[in-house]
Amino acid sequence: MLKRTLGIFLFLTLFVATSSLAQQKEKTISLSLENCILKAMENNLGVAIEVLNPELADISVSKAQEKFLPSLSFSLDRRDTNSASYSFLDAREEVATVTDNYSAQISQLIPTGGSFSISLEGYKTDTTRRFQTINPRYGSTLSFNFTQPLLKNFGFKVSRREIIIARNNQDISESQLKRMLQETTYSVEEAYWNLVHSIENLKVRQQSLKLAQDLLEKNKRAVEVGTLAPIEILSAQSAVATREADILQAEAVLKDSEDRLKTIINLSAQEKGTELATIIPLDKPAYEKKEVTLDEALRTAMDNRPDLNATRIDLKNKELNLSYSRNQLLPNLSLNASYWSPGITGDQILYLNDNAFSGVIIGTIPGNPSDALKDTFAFKYNNWSAAITLDIPLNTFLSRADYAQARVNLDQAMLSLKNQEQQIFLEIKSAVRAVETDYKRVQAYKVARELAEKTLEAEEEKLKVGITTPFFVLQYQTDLATAQTNELKAMIDYNLSLARLNRAMGVSLKAKNIKFSAILAE
Repeated sequence: MLKRTLGIFLFLTLFVATSSLAQQKEKTISLSLENCILKAMENNLGVAIEVLNPELADISVSKAQEKFLPSLSFSLDRRDTNSASYSFLDAREEVATVTDNYSAQISQLIPTGGSFSISLEGYKTDTTRRFQTINPRYGSTLSFNFTQPLLKNFGFKVSRREIIIARNNQDISESQLKRMLQETTYSVEEAYWNLVHSIENLKVRQQSLKLAQDLLEKNKRAVEVGTLAPIEILSAQSAVATREADILQAEAVLKDSEDRLKTIINLSAQEKGTELATIIPLDKPAYEKKEVTLDEALRTAMDNRPDLNATRIDLKNKELNLSYSRNQLLPNLSLNASYWSPGITGDQILYLNDNAFSGVIIGTIPGNPSDALKDTFAFKYNNWSAAITLDIPLNTFLSRADYAQARVNLDQAMLSLKNQEQQIFLEIKSAVRAVETDYKRVQAYKVARELAEKTLEAEEEKLKVGITTPFFVLQYQTDLATAQTNELKAMIDYNLSLARLNRAMGVSLKAKNIKFSAILAE
């Protein structure tokens, strides 16, 4: 009984596993070209990596802008000194001094290349020295300092160079991302239409095999009744075997095409197990003539190609670097201006007959430490200074080397831009020509396929009345399969030519109604 129960359990387990595996193998997923493109935008790992570059570039812009954020600094210290007295004028035995210092400063770089700072300094001094008129003494000073380069490091472009370059690099990274998205869109289209071609080609091969099998059966019956020579069976069997081999090859190509599409759209990232599903394409290759002139396509490419836009922005960076290097060759002429307001207070010591040298203290007048700050902020004592400094380096070898390097880099970038424009022109010419040629190929192969169908029908009618042999029927069947395959390939090539033209013009995303800003927002 136990053995029977165990056997039934194993059988049911095996049956369920086999059924699940069969269902998994038979699972299909229907996708349109638009669905595949959207899935690639969401799941493709290459796109996911490239999307992070604009974010990194945005961080670089923020980092460069930190240069113009104000900086704060604070300090506080106390000094307690004791030293021997070497003169009765100082003190009798030792001199002791306690000094407290504090300061606060805020500084700011300005867009012209200069700097501005405001600082507040204060101190308290308490000493045992003789003949002091104020002890302890409180002091504070409010200072305004301004420095402006007039030659070297002067100007908005020079001071904001890192920010401008960072923003340009951000635009470059977005252009590179847009180019990556366009390449991904084309890769999806190419893989999708190749999959469609593989499926339809397999159908043609299967249809051709069925025709050969039907003819083989007819030949066998004709040989049995003696109306056909046995040799005709061998030719039909050879044709069947050859077309079975063609089907095996077509099935392998189909699996390869399907795997490539699954990899590009990263199908397994959305739902576990979908990588084993069979993709059923919903779209069929369109055959609508698209009129595009070479001049129109070239203008569109010059306005929309993201890689060309990235090169132009990089050229701006090279021009900025050259301007900066030229500026660094100038002498360092600077304007320095300062304004400060001091304040002093403390305990005033009263001496006999107002003579501090008498050493006789008759009283003190206490002072409030805040009075020093009041005098400071009331600008009771005005002080200012202005200066111009000129620094002429005797050796500017490194600066001149940087300038020469920046000039060569700019020349190289200009040549690269011209070369890229020439390559785009060549690519556009080739793409426009391919669209025109593939459209005509579809028309020609369509006529060839229709003629092959009529020829086969006529040959089959001739075979029925015994005017021809099965060998010629098999030959015309092969010709029809070739014509059908050629027509299908021409239609696929025409759709891919349109996709390549959109990619060459830089309008692949626009043609598929994909908004680049929405992808960046994600």
